Amino acid sequence: MMGSFDRFWLVLAACFIPAIWLVADIAGERLGANPIQGLHIRLGDLSLRFLLVTLAVTPLQMLTGVGGMARYRQMFGLMAFFYATLHVLGYLVVDHAGDWRLIAMDIWESRYIWLGVAAYLILLMLAVTSPKKAKIRLGKSWKKLHRLIYPCALAASFHYLWQFKGDMAEPLFYLAALLLLLGFRLLPKAKRKSVAAAFSSASSEKS
Repeated sequence: MMGSFDRFWLVLAACFIPAIWLVADIAGERLGANPIQGLHIRLGDLSLRFLLVTLAVTPLQMLTGVGGMARYRQMFGLMAFFYATLHVLGYLVVDHAGDWRLIAMDIWESRYIWLGVAAYLILLMLAVTSPKKAKIRLGKSWKKLHRLIYPCALAASFHYLWQFKGDMAEPLFYLAALLLLLGFRLLPKAKRKSVAAAFSSASSEKS
């Protein structure tokens, strides 16, 4: 039987599958007509997905009653930061070839980039303060600080929405999912428990 330690490493390995897939697509020239843009969008998309998965952990644990899910929350958050960092590096190095004049002009002229910058800076702060030592040092302030993941996810969602061209179904789906998770988080604790109990009861009846 697989232990919790083995499951942890299995989940961590699974988190890198999108990165391996992306490398394979780069090698196989499968990023579309504009590969730089394709790379940029894929990395940003992955970061946002991991952000949403991170936020979904607690509601899913409450609704399903499955224990042990919370131990993966930090991992998913750090993976969101990992893919966001690659997204930023792709923008700076690949897209703009490190030309800070062009980068500054682009940031100044594009409002959606401001949201992306804000989201990344928050993610950076959360990643730096994620170790246990930082949690102990910050004490009660740690939880307050890490609630910034919600405005971070909002900024990232609108960053994606405002720069997106074409079918808006995907960015709107991400935004709707985020608003649903945020709505659940804003419910009073007792109400959240009653919603979880009702969901669990309904699931039991169906089965």
